[in-house]
Amino acid sequence: MKTQSTLLLVVLFALIVAVFAVINVNPVTVNYLFGQSQWPLVLVIIFSVLMGGLISGLLSLFRTIGLRRQNKVLIHQIEKLKQELHDLKLESRGRSGTSEIKRTVPDGE
Repeated sequence: MKTQSTLLLVVLFALIVAVFAVINVNPVTVNYLFGQSQWPLVLVIIFSVLMGGLISGLLSLFRTIGLRRQNKVLIHQIEKLKQELHDLKLESRGRSGTSEIKRTVPDGE
């Protein structure tokens, strides 16, 4: 359901941008560091939206890669701690079988 709602929002956003871009077809001056040129506003709008989507996607990709790497490290730590706990339980069972554990009762009981 989440994928469908996301897809619906993306299509709705694309439709709004397309309608807005088609309405604005007048030429505008675009200034670059090395000069300027005339472009239709529709191309400037579409290019800006595509660049924003591309930058957002790349940032999301880098974040996802970092989180996956962190997840692998944490899973490795969990497995290591499980093994250590298992070894300690075996060691504790081995000691309790050979000698009796003395329990002291606190005063007043």
